[in-house]
Amino acid sequence: MASGNESIKKTLFVALALCLVCSVFVAAAAVGLKPIQKANKDLDRKQNILAAAGMLEPGKSVDEIFKNVETRIVDLQTGEFATPAEIKEAGINPATYDQKAAAKDPKLSIALPADKDPASIKRRAKYAAVYIVKSGDGIDRIVLPVHGYGLWSTMYGFMALQNDFSTVVGFGFYDQGETPGLGGEVDNPNWKALWKGKEVYNDQGQAVIELVKGGVSKADPEASHKVDGLSGATLTSRGVTHLVQYWLGDDGFGPFLAKLRSGGEK
Repeated sequence: MASGNESIKKTLFVALALCLVCSVFVAAAAVGLKPIQKANKDLDRKQNILAAAGMLEPGKSVDEIFKNVETRIVDLQTGEFATPAEIKEAGINPATYDQKAAAKDPKLSIALPADKDPASIKRRAKYAAVYIVKSGDGIDRIVLPVHGYGLWSTMYGFMALQNDFSTVVGFGFYDQGETPGLGGEVDNPNWKALWKGKEVYNDQGQAVIELVKGGVSKADPEASHKVDGLSGATLTSRGVTHLVQYWLGDDGFGPFLAKLRSGGEK
């Protein structure tokens, strides 16, 4: 019996020691890989911004091209660029600002009532990072972060606009969990190409761009404001319409873009 007990103790001791050793290795690997994971995440973000802006070039590194992009913080409550004092007070680093995380922080976000939340995001960050490509002293194009709910997931993407701040340069999602072959076609390059040249705003300055079921008719006088819907994915298409109209509307980037169009922001 003594020898049996001793054997059980040894077995438990070896198992415990093995668990501890494995835990140490896993923790060390997690800590060691964290900088690499962070760098890869940052690289992916830059690549998606450049893709929306139509700036990716074969043979050039993403970091090299991104040197031509200026990151600015916008106060969505005022529709103006945040001042250095505001940025400091909010504890924001423009280069590393995570709008997704900020939307979960009550100090950096606001809750949205249902009637003001067509994109179904529930909370909206008070500040947003926008990405500006300069041409001389002016803006050549601007890239805006957008997100909203589709059928199964919150879709996160970037939309780039020309310097009229109404014409789409490019649009795409970098994170979505919609049904492959249906709503997941938001990742299809052919569908994303349909957005180029579309007009976001009507003559009254309202964000009217939308996805339409069955495709856009060339005879439609409002065709410049419409994009082909996703076949078999009505709810995802509706979600894309809602999120784009929300973020480019009065409660999103609308007031900010209106000031840019009037020359009131630099």
